[in-house]
Amino acid sequence: RVTSRVRFAPSPTGYLHVGSARTALFNWLHARSVGGTYVLRIEDTDAERNRTDLTDSLLAELDWLGLDWDEGPYFQSERWDRHREVAEDLLERGLAYLCDADNREVGGSALVDGLAVRFRMPVGATMDFDDVVRGKVSFATDDLEDFVIWRSNGSPMFLLANAVDDADMGITHAIRGEDLLSGVPKVLLLLDAIGAPRPTYAHLPLLVNEQRKKLSKRRDDVSIGDYRVRGYLAEAMVNYLALLGWGPPDDVEIRPLAEIVELFRIEDVNKAAAFFDLKKLEHVNATHLRALSKPDFMERVTPWVGADAPWPTDRFDPGRFST
Repeated sequence: RVTSRVRFAPSPTGYLHVGSARTALFNWLHARSVGGTYVLRIEDTDAERNRTDLTDSLLAELDWLGLDWDEGPYFQSERWDRHREVAEDLLERGLAYLCDADNREVGGSALVDGLAVRFRMPVGATMDFDDVVRGKVSFATDDLEDFVIWRSNGSPMFLLANAVDDADMGITHAIRGEDLLSGVPKVLLLLDAIGAPRPTYAHLPLLVNEQRKKLSKRRDDVSIGDYRVRGYLAEAMVNYLALLGWGPPDDVEIRPLAEIVELFRIEDVNKAAAFFDLKKLEHVNATHLRALSKPDFMERVTPWVGADAPWPTDRFDPGRFST
């Protein structure tokens, strides 16, 4: 039996938001529920937008949420030689071609500085796959265009690096957001071209706000770090995120993470959009707060009391919580 291997693969171009945290959690839950391996991979192929401090922040927020990883963090930028090797192989085999700034094909079977590489889309083919959440999905290659796999500046594109790294790392399940669904046929073409097995895909439903619009970093309160510094409990945040697209069979929503691991099945995830409800998050957080023992509560609340903290000392009586 093949052991499940999943990966959470964020890009260090922004702070961890609730959508990515939900993806990280569902990968972690799947791995823990089936005795699999949870891989952390930093997809830092976009050199212009990557920031080291954001990588550090991502790792810190995952640690706060309690989502420990079994392997990694691997950095995609450290694997460019491998990505280059695959791009050159595809060129030599005629499955990809050099192109100039006007997207015109240029002859040659080796990488050239200043020229990009495009993968040649097959004509008249259909790319089919079974998605655990969405069911059977099909794309006609005639509706898709040739796509860039190697930039003219000498770096790999996301799709190439993603496919190669998934193959080399033995990823068996790709659990990720629905917004990445359209890229699957291109990744499958690349995996087929390099002779790698296809992972099982599970595309999680979109998270929407009160207006039922997709959550936006600019418009909505989505930063995990912001919730942490405002005093939300990590166990409450994880509990709530688990309910965004999944629910326990007994409908008891508020429970510890260990119980969620026992109950979680990726096959039970719903494909309907999930409403990120701040009021419900506050309810879940309040319930977890009330469940804390007095010593645990005191340990959690102490950093929030003092001259430079949100609560002044004259508004908090520790004697009420003494054991």
